[in-house]
Formats: sequence, C-alpha cells, structure tokens
Amino acid sequence: MRAGRLVSLLLLLQTRGRMTARELADELEVSVRTVYRDVESLGSAGVPIYADRGPAGGYQLLDGYRTRLTGLTGDEAGTLFLAGMPGPAAELGLGSVLAAAELKLRASLPGELADRADRVRERFHLDAPGWFRGDEPTPYLSTVAEAVWSSRLLEVRYRRWKAPREVTRTLNPLGVVLKAGRWYLVASARERTTGYRVSNILEAEVLDAPAERPEGFDLAAFWQEWAERYERSVYRMTATVRMTEDALRLMAFVFPPEMSRTARDLAGEPGDDGWLCTTVPIESIKQGHVELLKLGADVEVLEPPELRERMAETARAMARTYLSTNATTASA
Repeated sequence: MRAGRLVSLLLLLQTRGRMTARELADELEVSVRTVYRDVESLGSAGVPIYADRGPAGGYQLLDGYRTRLTGLTGDEAGTLFLAGMPGPAAELGLGSVLAAAELKLRASLPGELADRADRVRERFHLDAPGWFRGDEPTPYLSTVAEAVWSSRLLEVRYRRWKAPREVTRTLNPLGVVLKAGRWYLVASARERTTGYRVSNILEAEVLDAPAERPEGFDLAAFWQEWAERYERSVYRMTATVRMTEDALRLMAFVFPPEMSRTARDLAGEPGDDGWLCTTVPIESIKQGHVELLKLGADVEVLEPPELRERMAETARAMARTYLSTNATTASA
C-alpha cells in the first residue's frame, strides 16, 4: 500500500511539476503529515526531490529527472485496454491512432501484464448505443473534433427544433461528449455555453482563429449539470394517471428515464385491484399521448382533460377499427 503511494507521489511530481504538501495530500487522500514522511523516504532512497519554502513553495523534482517506474498493476493494465473504444475513436478520426497506441502499450508490458490485458479485451466489450437505435449520421464529427483538439473557432450551420429552424453560429468549442451513442459538442457562443447535437450540424468549418477556453473549465462536471438541467427543462407539463403495477414496472423499459423515474417516485400505494395513482412528467399533450399509449389498457389518464380526451378518442378509433374488422371477418 505504501509502496504504491510513493510511486503515485513520484509520478504526480513528474507530471505536474511543483505541488504543495496539501495538494499532494488531497490527491493521495492522506494527511499532510503522511506526505512529509513519504517525501523524506523518497529523498532517502536517492530521488532528487526538494522543497521550496514560502507561500508559493512546494515540492518538486530536480529539473530533468524522470523515473521509468510506472507502478502499473495487472488490474490497471487490463483497465487501460477495457477503456479503448475503437468505434467512437474511428468516428472521431482517431481509429488508427488508438490502434497504434494500444499496440505500443501492449508491446511495452511485461508478459504477465500483457496476458492480463489480452484476457480483459477478450472477455469484455463496450457497446455504447442504447437498444433499438440506429447509428446517427455525423459527417462533421471529425471536423468538430479537429476544432476542439486544435482550439480553433468553428463556424456551423445548425438545425434546431424551434424557429428559425436553421441558424449559423460561430462557436468556441470546448469538448465532445458521447452520450448513449449520440455525439454532442459542448461549445460557447455569445457568452452562453451549451450542448449541440453533432448530427444536427449541416455544415462545419474550422476557422483560422484561436478559441478561448475558460480557466478551470471542467467538461465532465459541466456536462453532468447541463444534462440534468436539460432533462428538467424538457418536461414542462405533468399528467395525473391511474395505472397497474405491471404498467409501472414496464415504464422503466419503454419510457424515457426521467418519466419512468418520476412516476416511480410519486406512485401511491396500489389498491386491492392492483391499480395506483401517480404523476408523469410530459413534454406536451402530443408527446404524453404517444408515450402513454405504450401502456395500452393498463393506464388511465385523469388530468389534464385535453390529454384524457385525446386518449379516449384514440381508444374509440381503435375500437371502431377492430370491431369493424371483426364484423367483416365474421360475415365473410
């Protein structure tokens, strides 16, 4: 345990340069006193590590010193190969780069670790897209990735859901995200940072102008907050419904996550007949109508009246169709 921590401390200084005892303690999840002891141990072992005093001080390695020790364990080696995503990498235009990097990594590992990595790849496979979804055409994904990687402004013609449907934007690209098989560009424009679906980009051109990356911008943290806010903003209405317990369980498989999760959280106790009341968030009357029809006769809409009437009209139309078909079949 301590040997691994010493290696981690050494690699932190090697990759990041000067770090304070508090910064090292936070990274290693130990006390500052433990960092003092570890630094002393590294110094005693001949590692050229020294401290700068004062408010701007910290520990650092002698200029030019690098260790060849990585401390890579079997689990870590396997995880590196598990993290490789050949499909998404190819979409980004990095397929050959990923293959070359993995080949070099595989060749550099000692026999036991290389075998461990190979076993992980043989036994685990990552399939990012959700079920029943075809691939989205993203002809400008590599252009988007180029702009992000080279920190250049990106001019796009973009199709959106509200009028005007097509707009032209000069974007400050900050990152790309693969979400459930869908690619998104995180970018800022006119002091607003948001996500753009790459499949909705109709034209894209990398401009010969530098992009500006906000200091301390955290792509993962931004995406999590933005995705949660987006989900909440989409559902502007609610429907009060009665449904069977079987229907509530089925929602997790056929409804968007936010709708099924909220319905479960707000569900009342089922009655003797197995029916319960709950509230379902919906985007609109039309969207709620389409989604709730998936539950067939196991759901009854109570509110709003417009949605209840639309469900009732659909039920009457289906009854006319099927009863008419049955009558025709019987007479034949």
